[in-house]
Amino acid sequence: MDTLQAIAEPHRREILALVWDDEMAAGEIASRFDLTFGAVSQHLGVLRETGLVSVRRDGNRRWYKAEKQQLGPLRQLLEAMWADSLERLAHAVERDTVEDSK
Repeated sequence: MDTLQAIAEPHRREILALVWDDEMAAGEIASRFDLTFGAVSQHLGVLRETGLVSVRRDGNRRWYKAEKQQLGPLRQLLEAMWADSLERLAHAVERDTVEDSK
């Protein structure tokens, strides 16, 4: 699964937001959702496999934190797509303006 697929799922985006600034224990993350601990654990696994979160073990607890730098390539892709869309929109507006002035 790639980064875009991982963050396409709403619960995973919420989990990522929870651990964006501070690390959080898996149990605390799970308590924020109306999901089973197993379901939250699976979501955390996907985020970990794609490198979007890292995990630190402390005794029986697992602490998760966001790996923000992993979103860099996705950000670049989205910015390129956005710039291309804006350029196409500008060309369409120019074309319509020329046609309207005839």
